[in-house]
Amino acid sequence: MKKNIKLPTCEEVIETFQETFSQLCAEELNLLFFNNSCKYYPKGEDIYQQGRRINGCYFVYSGIIKVFQTGGEGKEQIIRFAKKGDLIAFRSVINKELACTSAKAVDNAILYYIPSSVLINLLNSNSEFAYQMIKITCKELGESNCYITDIAQKTVRERLAEVLNILINDFGLDKEQILQISITREELANMVGTATESVIRLLSEFKSKGIVESKGRKLRITNTKKLIEIAKTY
Repeated sequence: MKKNIKLPTCEEVIETFQETFSQLCAEELNLLFFNNSCKYYPKGEDIYQQGRRINGCYFVYSGIIKVFQTGGEGKEQIIRFAKKGDLIAFRSVINKELACTSAKAVDNAILYYIPSSVLINLLNSNSEFAYQMIKITCKELGESNCYITDIAQKTVRERLAEVLNILINDFGLDKEQILQISITREELANMVGTATESVIRLLSEFKSKGIVESKGRKLRITNTKKLIEIAKTY
């Protein structure tokens, strides 16, 4: 039987939202969160799909969301993993276009839905909030540019090390140095832009060199300094 999920109150969502976006006044926050549009997404559930019309964006209150694109042969290219405090799908809303990515919960998640009309009104009325959104967009664009350069100039080994460093920075390590996101070898391969077999082989190599250890779907990072050296990110 499905257990009952306690959804957050508007006040709890606002508190989390303000950790990332502090530019909105009380009146604007009430406009944004007036209808308590929170929804629970169990692990593996789709949130929206590439090529479909979407009428709003999503604020991640909790959990981890995989944002990805699907190529002509059905192969996924993971763009990023969104976490607590992130907004997803806002670029397609602002551009009034079909969704350019898909999103799926890779961990049990709670998301707040923001209608496009509300987001656009806030962007038009609050220049500080609009500037923050521009900064987020520029950061994502910069990451995309780096990825294009890496594909052209770095080896698969270097790219895997870089992806692991990105995941460390985004999600952190616990006291046992275990990466705080559960990720499959296929998902790692989709981030790196290579075959799953190549990632498995390279993780085995990293393990033999005392850099990474596997614990099921979890990864224990035993030598972060070496990972940085391999990735050539200084």
